Amino acid sequence: MQKTALTPYARLPRAHHSRHVLTSTVDVSGAAHWLLGGHAPQPGGDVSPFDALVVSVHPGGSVELTELSAVRARWPHLDRLPDGRFVVAASRTRRYEDSKQVQVFDALGRETSSFSVGDAIEHLLVDEAGHIWVGHFDENPAGIRRWSATGRLIWTSDDADIPGLFDCYALNVSGTTAWACPYTDFPLVEICPDRTDRPVRVWENRVRGAKAVAVHRDRVTFYGGYREEQNRLAHGDLTETSVEPTDVGLLTLPDGSVVSRRRVVGRGSRIYVQAEPCTAWGVFDLSS
Repeated sequence: MQKTALTPYARLPRAHHSRHVLTSTVDVSGAAHWLLGGHAPQPGGDVSPFDALVVSVHPGGSVELTELSAVRARWPHLDRLPDGRFVVAASRTRRYEDSKQVQVFDALGRETSSFSVGDAIEHLLVDEAGHIWVGHFDENPAGIRRWSATGRLIWTSDDADIPGLFDCYALNVSGTTAWACPYTDFPLVEICPDRTDRPVRVWENRVRGAKAVAVHRDRVTFYGGYREEQNRLAHGDLTETSVEPTDVGLLTLPDGSVVSRRRVVGRGSRIYVQAEPCTAWGVFDLSS
């Protein structure tokens, strides 16, 4: 089986390694962000608001620091809006309609608004228009939805006729388009809500369990799978109605070692992977 090594992409500056990585992501412009706290989250009830630091590493290598005040999420998701504001969301809500679940912070780190997008967030990704895409896991049947930065629901998968949408295993947001590969049927789905003639396209797919997807022209790559296939790279070509498999490989860290626990972010032709201890991002680019 052919091995493909991740290309080193962005590193958390060593000066910040003493703080705990609460979460990390790569935004639609390619900047990597780390949300850092003083210690790891503890199990139990509600979290007391705490201050956190966002360390941003831009594609050119420059580093930006933003102090956030009164963060409430124990298990947070993070992304950045095009105007420089940050979005922090709690993956779980103790009450299904928790108006404080999603916090929006200005460039000075002050909370400017909050709203709810629903329990059980699997993915939260901001697009280049400032819309917030949310994919839910199986404890919330909401599927995939797109929100405004003020908390207005502007697209939902409810009537999109996506087969077997029960858990959003993989979500890729690039430009203003989203790609998904949801459990249980694992179709490849392209979502363009602003395209009036055909906002959703669906391709039948035989690759099961992928946690990330990359798309470039008429090619697609799925990353991950069940058990021993967690580092699988499954490549395919897009026909009119289906994904036709071409070959299967293995994705490794830049040094050739196997990835164990990791975060993944899909952005267009790229899959970003972050392995423990969560201080570095690597990238696989289908277009290269």
